[in-house]
Amino acid sequence: MTALARDPLSLLAQDWAQTLLPMEASLQSLGRMLQREYDAGSSFLPPPTKVLRALSTPLAAVKVLIVGQDPYPTPGHSVGLAFSVDRTTRPLPRSLKNIYKELQSDLGIAPAPHGDLSAWAEQGVLLLNRVLTVAPGAAGSHRRRGWEEVTGAVIEALAARDKPLVSVLWGKDAQKLAPTLGRTSIIESAHPSPLSASRGFFGSRPFSRVNASLAEQGASPIDWALRA
Repeated sequence: MTALARDPLSLLAQDWAQTLLPMEASLQSLGRMLQREYDAGSSFLPPPTKVLRALSTPLAAVKVLIVGQDPYPTPGHSVGLAFSVDRTTRPLPRSLKNIYKELQSDLGIAPAPHGDLSAWAEQGVLLLNRVLTVAPGAAGSHRRRGWEEVTGAVIEALAARDKPLVSVLWGKDAQKLAPTLGRTSIIESAHPSPLSASRGFFGSRPFSRVNASLAEQGASPIDWALRA
């Protein structure tokens, strides 16, 4: 908790720390806000050491951006990577089940026996929630507290690079970021949540489309299969 409030940049990959130096005061302010809530008896998700986990993947390595909304509000589910959960989490969140269902339909890859998406992150997939913390049981509870400015700076930095990038925007909230991404390759569809997956997420084939776009940009594809 101390690092999150005092030296949040130390929790990031080195190139992200340099890029986000102008956001250091904002990150410290968010850390202090979380510290005050914790001291007052209110918890938050994910655990402090995992709040900035997505940005442990170096900026230079990112070639796919997948934007989520905010962390899973169910205690034990949030791990700092959008849509991902710990390998031991059962049952899997319904949005993640739908992602696996579409992955199988798109590429014939059977659903993984766990919900850990860190293998995607290790290949340069930035699994970034728009808001990085949430109160347990209260989806959207930390919106408009400052996280949007931080993650907006992250997305602007990605778009400003002269490197291959495919951005995956699921749902209306994520799609609002399209103007920020400039001429970046963008794949849009409905969100994989049970409320909207049948209205355009299923059948959208995002995984094969990402790899096709990466190939067009001269980048290697993502191996979307997740091993046991």
